[in-house]
Amino acid sequence: MVSEDHKSFGIETSEKTIRVLLVDLENCPSQIQQLMKNLEQYSHVIVCYAQSGAKIPLDWIVPLTATVNDNRLKVVKMPNGGKNAADFGITFWAGVLMSQLPLQAHFTIVSNDSDLDHVVSLLISQQRSAERIGAKKESILLPPRVNESATTVQNRQIQEYCLHLVNHNKNRPAKKETLINNIKSKFKDNGIVPEELFNQLVKEFAIALPAEGNKITYNEQKIAKLAKV
Repeated sequence: MVSEDHKSFGIETSEKTIRVLLVDLENCPSQIQQLMKNLEQYSHVIVCYAQSGAKIPLDWIVPLTATVNDNRLKVVKMPNGGKNAADFGITFWAGVLMSQLPLQAHFTIVSNDSDLDHVVSLLISQQRSAERIGAKKESILLPPRVNESATTVQNRQIQEYCLHLVNHNKNRPAKKETLINNIKSKFKDNGIVPEELFNQLVKEFAIALPAEGNKITYNEQKIAKLAKV
């Protein structure tokens, strides 16, 4: 039986994967044209905005009204405008839905604002599947500081690469060789030995290799902790 809390947003509690889409309409206004298609692909769609001149075709009014009545579509206008207003709306609804939906739910945030990667990281830290579609923000690895110990440099390298793994949680290398090549490509000429960084990630239990085979498994909680997000 569905609880009253779930009924309030039309939450499904079946074992199948529930897909949630949260759209930042402020910096992705073209997403309004994908709304009907998104409703075919996602169980729940939440659109957040503060100010928007986006328009929809008249032919969409009836079917969109039906999805609103079924609690599958929610269009949220933030009560106060200003910078990052829509981001706070997305953050709020991500938290609400995470508390209501089963663990199988997958969250997709559509935004070019890389600050929302923090929301993705928090969802992942709670064993949820999540991603952001848009430009990824990568922190820049700084050169070693004067008198900085080798251990400190290594810890910064691990943090940098774990942040990379958080931001690319849906596009990670599956095998040891490809992961080492990915490390090499990310850090380029920063003097990092990819094999050493790989071995350190194993020691930190961020990644693991089975006794037989070459397929990597990722420890989401450990990666988020090492990334310090």
